[in-house]
Order: sequence, then C-alpha cells, then structure tokens
Amino acid sequence: MTTQRLAPLPLLAMVVLVLCVLAATAAVRLTGIDIRQQADAPTVSQRALRFADAQDGSLQVIDDRSGKVLDTVVAGTGGFIRSTMRGLVRERKRQGIGPEMPFELIGRSDGRLTLVDPATQRRIDLESFGPVNAAVFARLL
Repeated sequence: MTTQRLAPLPLLAMVVLVLCVLAATAAVRLTGIDIRQQADAPTVSQRALRFADAQDGSLQVIDDRSGKVLDTVVAGTGGFIRSTMRGLVRERKRQGIGPEMPFELIGRSDGRLTLVDPATQRRIDLESFGPVNAAVFARLL
C-alpha cells in the first residue's frame, strides 16, 4: 500500500481559509455588529389597515380608524399585495389568532416601508421586494 501525501500549498491554503473565517466571526461577535437588519429610521406616517375578501373575489383595503375603503384589488390582479397578506393571515391562523387586530403600515423617514402584524409580531420590510412592489403599499399611506 502506498500512502499519498497532501501537497503543502493546498493544505496551507485550507488552514488559512479556516483561520480567516474564524477571525471574521470573532470580529463580528466581539464588536457587536448586527448584520441581520438595518436600524429602523423614524416613523413619518402610519396607518392601521384591514383586508377583507369580497364575494366577487376582490380584496378590499380598509382604513381601520375611519372604516373607509381605501382600495379594492380586483380579482385576478394585485398579486404582490395578495400574496403578502396571504402569508400574514396564514401565520395568524397557525397561531389561532383571528382578524380582529389590524395590520400596521409604517412609512419611515428614509423612504422605507414596513408592514407589521402586531398580533404575531411578524414584519415585512417592503423595500426588499423592489420599488414597484413597495409602491403598491405606499399609495395606501
């Protein structure tokens, strides 16, 4: 039987790579840098919203304070708003929470939008889906 030796250069490269990863991880942990989420800018506008399915398949967006219908998303349109709300409602159902509490749409001073479900504490940073999709919610403010 013959034994093969690893060439020293690739072995050294692997050791250096592992040491760099460990050093980077330690630097992040020791400095307290939070790489998960950017800090929220101050709130400049906020609106409590309810979403209701109509008999014709449309989706009504209702201002919780006034009860006024802000928008009606016709059946077969509004894919982004429908899928976003479907995900939030699914989480409420999973946790056994009903539709009593409205959702909160928050406009920030840096132009970002956040949709928050106070019932489940889930939040969606809408700008991460691009300006066209964020604009769907921006017009509701």
